Amino acid sequence: MTTSHPPSSEARFYALRLLPGQEVFTQLHAFINQHQLQAAWIAGCTGSLTHVALRYAGQEDTTLLSGTYEVISLSGTLELAGEHLHLCVSDPKGAMLGGHMMAGCTVRTTLELVIGELTALAFSRQPCAISTYDELVISPR
Repeated sequence: MTTSHPPSSEARFYALRLLPGQEVFTQLHAFINQHQLQAAWIAGCTGSLTHVALRYAGQEDTTLLSGTYEVISLSGTLELAGEHLHLCVSDPKGAMLGGHMMAGCTVRTTLELVIGELTALAFSRQPCAISTYDELVISPR
């Protein structure tokens, strides 16, 4: 939403640790639904993955990686109906890969997350005539 006065909100934060073998999207969706978070974002994340699922920029297919990966960055927005997350990981030699996070990412040792929620706002996705994708719409609660 583009306005002369962007919407603002107070925020609250949640801490969450995912365990080895857990699939990240499954756990995030369960957490969002359990707490009924309507306008959330990844405020911080650190940990490791054994399976990584990324969609690289401008590509339609998901790339699946297996091995030992450190999470360098996870950022994006979450709402009851979905998410838009970008993930950057490094391999054992320090080479980094990143892209749109897809379902299929599995925790190796831990995934420590801090999730923020804007308590006066709600996120949704609607088709955008400019980008042709479902894009973020920000509404007051």
